[in-house]
Amino acid sequence: MASYRCLLILTVITVFFFSATGNDANDANWLEGHATFYGDMSGRETMMGACGYGNLFDQGYGLETTALSEALFNNGATCGACYEVKCYNDPQWCLRGSVRVTATNFCPPNYSKPYENWCNPPQKHFDLSMPMFLKIAKYKAGIVPILFKRIPCVKVGGVKFELKGNPWFLMVVVYNVAGAGDVRALSIKGSSTNWMQMSRNWGQVWDVHAQLLGQGLSFRVTTSNGRTVEADNVVPSNWQFGQHYEARVQF
Repeated sequence: MASYRCLLILTVITVFFFSATGNDANDANWLEGHATFYGDMSGRETMMGACGYGNLFDQGYGLETTALSEALFNNGATCGACYEVKCYNDPQWCLRGSVRVTATNFCPPNYSKPYENWCNPPQKHFDLSMPMFLKIAKYKAGIVPILFKRIPCVKVGGVKFELKGNPWFLMVVVYNVAGAGDVRALSIKGSSTNWMQMSRNWGQVWDVHAQLLGQGLSFRVTTSNGRTVEADNVVPSNWQFGQHYEARVQF
């Protein structure tokens, strides 16, 4: 009887552990993948990533970020999307709980190592910032199985725009986008022009060949879920390259 009770207690503890660490792959909202980390606890290596964002602390993303494998990155179209990630089905290395991160970088494939590189397609892989990885797994694990799902992005303030380029070529970085998070289309209007569709340069950097210096600027932002907001006259006519502007609208 004593042995039976010990076995029963052990079984209950095991079931509770896997439930707490996310052993619910049958939930249709969750997908399976793997996670590693890059950089150190300061997050310096996560700055200036493949999405076109700059200082992630200044832009509000902080350390709650991840690089995505090619299967998830979608040539940069997924930049800005938010995910919930938790360690899964590895009681030796998993920690309880989950993290919420924004996609800000790319984990490139290495086709010379088809069986060793976790970022090669078709694998769904998250290369988390080190602080985020250590919230869901132990350092020595290095790589762990995970469950992940898209979640709405929650941001403080309005959609923000950074202006780059030259007098004949304007590039705009769109960030701090709530809701779906990832921008599917961007249009721009000068105070002396009609609406113009911008092109994705890379990540969340958009461009247009137009002379817009000296004009106030408005934007239409459309996210991947089809929602659109219009930021009218968000940029004054005396704008300069390198400056940031915040709209009074948000998703």
